[in-house]
Amino acid sequence: MTPVPVLRRLYLVRFGFALVWAGLLALTLPDLDVAAGVLLVVYPAVDVAAAIVDARVASATRVRFAVFGTIAAGSLAAVGLALASPSGVPAALRVWGAWAVVAGLLQLVVAVLRRGVGGQVAMILSGGGSVIAGTAFILIASTEDPTLSVLAGYAVVGGTFFLVSALRLRAEAGLPGSGSTTRSPLPDGLASHTGSHGDR
Repeated sequence: MTPVPVLRRLYLVRFGFALVWAGLLALTLPDLDVAAGVLLVVYPAVDVAAAIVDARVASATRVRFAVFGTIAAGSLAAVGLALASPSGVPAALRVWGAWAVVAGLLQLVVAVLRRGVGGQVAMILSGGGSVIAGTAFILIASTEDPTLSVLAGYAVVGGTFFLVSALRLRAEAGLPGSGSTTRSPLPDGLASHTGSHGDR
């Protein structure tokens, strides 16, 4: 599979999913009922599914390891949220916050390694923002009246970053309709290294 078109489609799907998920979560507020609990588990589960697709097109060993880390973190988060949600909003926020920090760091690593592909600045910003947001969620969990509304905002912002990255991938890769034919990147930003080093 050619990685740039696959990543672009994946980013667009994640943008659409984030908007729908945030809207559905908003309908369940302010309570953490069964529907909200299911939504909390679904989000990291979808992240895992997306990472599996990502891993299939990742050619660089370091990128693949980071993506595998994302799969592991998302799987643990889904299980953790399923166990924590019945205990209430604070517990769910702490688990989500811890996952957001780890997932953000891994996303940051992947984006830096893939910077040669194009469209990764938004992913770098998204990863850094996830680390900050995750820390904030853990702190919010200890406040007097924590709410899940912050997670809906987190999803919308994250989805927007995916949209921006998808648009930049189209433009920078010179895909049809982008108006640009200046880039033809190799997988995972290795265009300048493949000939001499291969897949490290």
